Amino acid sequence: MKFLIVCVALFAVALAAPAPDHDEHAEIVKLDSTVDHDGYHFVAETSDGTSFHEEGKLKEFPGDEHDHESKHAIIVHGSYSWKDHHDGKTYTVEYVADEKGFQPKGEHIKLN
Repeated sequence: MKFLIVCVALFAVALAAPAPDHDEHAEIVKLDSTVDHDGYHFVAETSDGTSFHEEGKLKEFPGDEHDHESKHAIIVHGSYSWKDHHDGKTYTVEYVADEKGFQPKGEHIKLN
């Protein structure tokens, strides 16, 4: 009998929980990518306003005094944005990832 009471109580709590105020199951509305011999390009957007754009290019770095052979790395830049469903604001982060590391920029990002 106690088990039944606990089950009914849990069921009632689950039904009484507030419904989320946004779509938890966003759908992809745009998806595009291109890859070639010297880099790539990628774009994605979802129905909840989230978007992502990234581009990478192959860059050659000259060798140094110890190793004269040149090196290659992919230099990446892009952005992503999303809408916060609690405050209604859209946040955007623009970034570069290169020989200096990952460098994000955005109005909401506090840097030293």
